Amino acid sequence: MELTVIQKIAAYALPILFAITVHEAAHGYAAKFFGDLTAERMGRITLNPFKHIDPVGTILLPALSVMLGGVLFGWAKPVPVNFANLRHPKKDMLWVALAGPASNFVMAIGWGLILARIELFPLSAQDFLSQMSIAGIQINLVLLVLNLLPLPPLDGGRMAVSLLPMRAAIAFSKVERYGMLILIALLFTGVLSMILSPALRFFQQLLTVLVM
Repeated sequence: MELTVIQKIAAYALPILFAITVHEAAHGYAAKFFGDLTAERMGRITLNPFKHIDPVGTILLPALSVMLGGVLFGWAKPVPVNFANLRHPKKDMLWVALAGPASNFVMAIGWGLILARIELFPLSAQDFLSQMSIAGIQINLVLLVLNLLPLPPLDGGRMAVSLLPMRAAIAFSKVERYGMLILIALLFTGVLSMILSPALRFFQQLLTVLVM
């Protein structure tokens, strides 16, 4: 059965909202676990998507990237983290940064399990749930590999800063002021898609192994 336009929008909108909300909340929970309460005090450790939506990064750029046929690209409003408050700032930064992409992989597994067991759901809901599950897998895997890119201020950039020796980490962290400009340039030149495609294929294959 062909889905209506409204159903197709809903099939993509809900996974997007879950993906960005859980991703950002995961950063907040991890920061709290390692000693920083900044996100909690600002009310950002929440599954309320409206607390995390950025008009440009969550709405405008994803729409443009889809229309241009490239990698689905965007971001949410970052959860505030004061790394100085972490018990071991440089070491714990790695886990706080990793929490977001890890949550996306867990969600991709969840959507994959639904898709692989779609026959367990009522026949009338299978087409809609199949489309939603495919959207959920795509969105979460794209967010996973995009955020693992070692470019500040992406999560992969934070992880690189955590792992590098102190002098190299300080020098590398200075790239952050240009990070989003570099990322947007990579997107609109098509280079970002070339970089991310191999990682996407790897995680797609891994997901298939895990859920089948």
